[in-house]
Amino acid sequence: MVPILLVLLLAVLLFGVGFAVKALWWIALIVLAVWLLGFVMRSTSAGGKRSRWYRW
Repeated sequence: MVPILLVLLLAVLLFGVGFAVKALWWIALIVLAVWLLGFVMRSTSAGGKRSRWYRW
């Protein structure tokens, strides 16, 4: 009985870790897309002077 419970616990932990990693990948892709959009928008709206794409 104990080995079955350990296997089930391990499966639940691995599923949770896999779900968290997949969610983090989606978040990273969304952040990358927003960053790239900001980079493109900022470089096209330079006006008369050369503007930097970062704030500091």
